[in-house]
Amino acid sequence: MMELDAELEAQIDRWRGYVQRRQAISPAVLDELEDHLREQVADRRTTGLDDEGAFLVAIKRMGNLDAISREFAREHSDRLWKQLVLVPEGPDDAGAPPWRELAVVPALAAGAGVAVKAGLTWLGDGAALGRNLGLLVFPFLAAYFAWKRRLTAHVAASLHVPFAALAVVLNVYPFAPRGSTELLAALHAPVILWLLAGVAYVGGRWRSDSRRMDFVRFTGELAIYYTLLALGGAVLTGLTFAALQGAGTDFEPVLEAWLLPFAVPGALVVAAWLVEAKQNVVENIAPVLTRVFTPLTIAMLLTLLAVPTAAGGLADVDRDLLILMDAILVLVPCLLLYSISARDSLAPPGLFDALQLVLVVAALAVDAVMLTAMLTRIAEFGSSPNKIAALGLNLLLLVHLIRAAWLTIGFLRRRRPFTALERWQTRYLPAYGAWAAVVVLAFPPAFGFA
Repeated sequence: MMELDAELEAQIDRWRGYVQRRQAISPAVLDELEDHLREQVADRRTTGLDDEGAFLVAIKRMGNLDAISREFAREHSDRLWKQLVLVPEGPDDAGAPPWRELAVVPALAAGAGVAVKAGLTWLGDGAALGRNLGLLVFPFLAAYFAWKRRLTAHVAASLHVPFAALAVVLNVYPFAPRGSTELLAALHAPVILWLLAGVAYVGGRWRSDSRRMDFVRFTGELAIYYTLLALGGAVLTGLTFAALQGAGTDFEPVLEAWLLPFAVPGALVVAAWLVEAKQNVVENIAPVLTRVFTPLTIAMLLTLLAVPTAAGGLADVDRDLLILMDAILVLVPCLLLYSISARDSLAPPGLFDALQLVLVVAALAVDAVMLTAMLTRIAEFGSSPNKIAALGLNLLLLVHLIRAAWLTIGFLRRRRPFTALERWQTRYLPAYGAWAAVVVLAFPPAFGFA
């Protein structure tokens, strides 16, 4: 048998370590499985494949022969071999033929467009549409996940009940025209809907840490694909607009009345399909993006710390500026989550992990300033729905970041495994959904629907 290099030996060791933790596998069976894996790797190398390629093909063959290898591949879905390893277990996992999915996705995308177009016709383009926009698009995205994951009737019912309750609240509550509670409800409802979409995405296995991390990874990759689709669509639309304008044709009515209502929601379904179909492509981009944007975000946060000084004091900070700072602060846990989802949990602590700790500490400093500014404004000008909602969000962020910093320090000092940090990030996600539900359900009656 050909001698294997250090990196390949490390990959095999990680595979063996995972399988060894399965209590049903005896040492003798484990040795036999490892021997078979090594034979497969050696055979693939003789065909001209490099070490990485030989290991990918070998682990796939092991997945076909043994359910443990398949489970290993699924548990470590953040690694490059995800698409190569997952193999059919039966009719449920085999999925539909590719041509059928190519028919389902455009149909759901068009359905989302029809729903938004109908909403524009019946609700207009005002506050009512803003409250219901997520409700119009969510069923089609959830339907794609339900079709893809073969959701059980129990899981489907668990999605319908909160969706229906949210729809009733958003349309029955007597919101005051242009009131704060209506705007807050419209902004927080998508958070609830997205977490419901996460339940559909994980096939109802929301208690699984690894499945929740898969959804975090999916969310980041979806944002990338949706942005790329939006940029490409904007370029094509701009060129078409310029060409027709040069020919004396006014394209703007068609753009506003038909193209945008169909393209914007439909692209979300298409982007979800692209993430599912081409995950390994984005997983190569994810580590690069996180390493580029982490230092840039640190620089931005440090700049934000100087804002109160430039404004003349915490009480004098402009309200719109506080909202902008809050929006930037929300991006930090999003970036942190995506960075963690793109990291190999078995790798030792390194420089980038220390950089992430700096990011969290800088975010904590900004959050402390924001909380102080909010409390100062509440003490001076009184409370309001917007102020209480922002205060609650910043308190959530404070708890999230403090615990993340503590676990990151423990990992850098090699006193805690990286999985502890992973678990904290995903297990805290429902807290944001719970707060969004409080804002949507409790704030309007508490503040007189003003």
